[in-house]
Amino acid sequence: MPLPHILLALLVTLIWGVNFVIIKVGLHDFPPLLFCALRFALAALPLVFLRGPLPAPFWRIVQIGVLLGVVKFGLLFVGMHLGMPAGLSSLVLQSQVFFTVLIAAAFLGERPSRRALAGLAVAAAGLLLIGLERPLGDSLLAFALVMAAALAWAFSNIATKRSGASDMLRLISWVSLIPPLPLLALSWLFEGPQAISAALTGIRWEGMGALLYIAFLATTVGFGLWSFLLRHYPASQVTPFALAVPVSGLLSGWLLLGERLTAQDWLACALVFVGLAVTVLPVSVWRRGAVAQVRG
Repeated sequence: MPLPHILLALLVTLIWGVNFVIIKVGLHDFPPLLFCALRFALAALPLVFLRGPLPAPFWRIVQIGVLLGVVKFGLLFVGMHLGMPAGLSSLVLQSQVFFTVLIAAAFLGERPSRRALAGLAVAAAGLLLIGLERPLGDSLLAFALVMAAALAWAFSNIATKRSGASDMLRLISWVSLIPPLPLLALSWLFEGPQAISAALTGIRWEGMGALLYIAFLATTVGFGLWSFLLRHYPASQVTPFALAVPVSGLLSGWLLLGERLTAQDWLACALVFVGLAVTVLPVSVWRRGAVAQVRG
């Protein structure tokens, strides 16, 4: 993967890392299923300006929309609403990396190299260090919902990979058209019309800002770039970048909110990025580094 595309992948991890804090802010103003429905309704707005044929078969768009929008984000938002902390949610959700690698091996024949597996193991050790310092929360149900969301994301990664779409802005915009109605129906059924009405009439600027962030930055930009990378590279090469999402969440909290990071946190961040480097950088880079060290 060339350096510009590596930087795009890291930009996505930064956007998504900050996103978990933004979701927590938005959940103060919206019930989770309504929040998720509004997110995708806004993310579908670019279709007003986009013209041309469907970017992928319609059944594939529906498949991705259901897996990514209804199942993954519906479960994630409800899990966080039930008590899963933002930082731990970002960590647990990245188990989708390992699910995706296994599913891609089973259904796409993508066999990760030993070097890639070693890099994943190093990054996983870093994630484990991060998780050991963070409480699980009060609800095992919430934990299970976020884990199920990770599995749904893995299947949506594979569906995106197999869509054959080349225009990723058009793809994510069409995909965003699928979740709002099912999510609104679920919100009406489980959260009730009173909660919906109260949220829409009492919205604050913080809630609106959170909604705009997750709709356009996290969805249109984030998943548009992510889908572009999945279209051009094996899933086992792209999805490991998501392991950096909890790291970017930690670092953004440290930089923007003054949250304290321990020595263990810094070591964990270093392990994750070393693991990513081992996984995604070509062998030639490591060989040049070794030769330069010998000559030095």
